[in-house]
Amino acid sequence: QVQLVESGGGLVQPGGSLRLSCAASSNIFKIYTMGWYRQAPGKQRELVATITSGTITSGGTTNYADSVKGRFTISRDNAKNTVYLQMNNLKPEDTAVYYCNKNPPRPDYWGQGTQVTVSS
Repeated sequence: QVQLVESGGGLVQPGGSLRLSCAASSNIFKIYTMGWYRQAPGKQRELVATITSGTITSGGTTNYADSVKGRFTISRDNAKNTVYLQMNNLKPEDTAVYYCNKNPPRPDYWGQGTQVTVSS
């Protein structure tokens, strides 16, 4: 059983930045394509960014939703079983609970998520 623990959320003003972290409890994390997802109030959960497992010498291939392209960066450190989401130039519409999971997601891997609120 893999546990995923998200952290790093908070309250930030529009234009600000946050860095989210997702720590996995198992080394099997290394072979997964991982994703960051978010769910805003009253909306369905959506996929924000993904990163493939990568190789010893290079990071994984990344993909982003159009709404965050150019502002968010997903990365991973397989030695630490951790995936990150650097979020810059945050907008009020980025307000949501952010989750990590493999892509495609496993229902039993969802964690508690971390709240990101963008407001002045």
